[in-house]
Amino acid sequence: MALAQPLEHAASTLNSRPVTLGVIVGNRGFFPDHLALSGRNTILELLEKAGINAIITEESDTNVGAIESLEEARLCADLFKQHRDDIDGVLVTLPNFGDERAIANALRFANLDVPVLVHAFPDDATQMDLANRRDSFCGKMSACNNLHQYGIKYSITREHTMDPASDAFMDDLKWFAGVCRVVRGMRTARLGMMGARPEAFKTVRFSEKLLDKAGISVETLDLSEVFGRIERLEDDDELVLEKLEAIRGYARVEGVPELSLLRMAKFGVVLDGWMNDNLLDATAIQCWTSMEEYFGVVPCTLMSMSSNKLNPSACETDIVGALAMLALQLASGRPSALVDWNNNYGDDPDKGVVFHCSNLPKDVFIDDIPVMTYQEIIAGTVGEENTYGTIYGRISENPFTYLRISTDDFNGVIKAYTGEGVFTNDPIDTFGGYGVVKVPRFQELLGYICEHGYEHHVTINQTRVARIIDEAFNKYLEWPTYHHQ
Repeated sequence: MALAQPLEHAASTLNSRPVTLGVIVGNRGFFPDHLALSGRNTILELLEKAGINAIITEESDTNVGAIESLEEARLCADLFKQHRDDIDGVLVTLPNFGDERAIANALRFANLDVPVLVHAFPDDATQMDLANRRDSFCGKMSACNNLHQYGIKYSITREHTMDPASDAFMDDLKWFAGVCRVVRGMRTARLGMMGARPEAFKTVRFSEKLLDKAGISVETLDLSEVFGRIERLEDDDELVLEKLEAIRGYARVEGVPELSLLRMAKFGVVLDGWMNDNLLDATAIQCWTSMEEYFGVVPCTLMSMSSNKLNPSACETDIVGALAMLALQLASGRPSALVDWNNNYGDDPDKGVVFHCSNLPKDVFIDDIPVMTYQEIIAGTVGEENTYGTIYGRISENPFTYLRISTDDFNGVIKAYTGEGVFTNDPIDTFGGYGVVKVPRFQELLGYICEHGYEHHVTINQTRVARIIDEAFNKYLEWPTYHHQ
């Protein structure tokens, strides 16, 4: 089957490129071929509807385009190997019992090391004669048994057999596509660290070597070079004027000095250029307090704009925070934010306040256009006039997923925790970017965070994708991940 032109890996393509699945249709000689053929057609129509590309043997190349024999398994594997750089995962679908050996061999010969989803068609209890019965219920167990014996990792649908035309199966397919995006994105992520770690923030330390071992690159840029590049930009540079206009359209800037806006625009031009030149998927930027003391603004607005257009940006050089932002974004297709688990909320053990000062993407706020102002915390030491650029707003009432990634140097692993909760509309009067959250068994989660030495930063995304993160991290990336359910 023809495949759309592959997209080059770039800062903006991890989310925009469509998911591509290799498809294996199982078949078994003494079961009706028409079931395999009709099942093949049904699955391909469904994938097209879901916007997922398919790599599959042509109908004329094997018996009805399904895989049953050793020869067909090799043919399928060769096709998959030709598209190795395109395939994000494999869907194994069983319209009838299927040949478990051919399925396992095709995956072994292809050696793609991508997520695999095993699906089985349901039987119709009114059509159980030899011409129509599927026995996929049983065949799925045999296929999974062989994959397990071969050491091939695989996922299964929520129900043992599922009608592919059902909404439930479409949900599972979207879930699996999210798993594929996260796995591929984490294995190829390119992160940028702008500036040194703030002196007082040892909590944002990380192991670059552990990330590199996992395929994650970290590019660095010193603030002195950032300021030097900014110094070379003229006030009337076309890119500066374009960025200035974008800033004015992004946030309410009444009362913000023109000089501060111009500085932000120049910083944004340098940030964009650095990301594009290095094909960066996410960034982490120093703030406290070099940016304010030696340049005269905070970078929050530009970071918020970057995150909002799906190039996540974390403050305080929290590289693994930026990585978690990227993971949730890949799972959901929506912007992520980095916040602090910051305060209790009265006496309610399952509620708390999350906060940053802030660079949160505007899509998470109640107001469509957030307010830009000065950073009240830092202003006390460096002066209000040097701290404009922060984004204020309350996070809207929505379900959310939280995620924290950490590099465990002592055990040589990347680890994480994830779970879900809701943002509430409980009253609170504060500043920065903030929201009240409710998390089931919150005190247990907080205890887990402290007992296992996790940071106070956490990433949030206003969708429910913890199950995607759990599957991608624990099963396919082999990053030990606690799923707080």
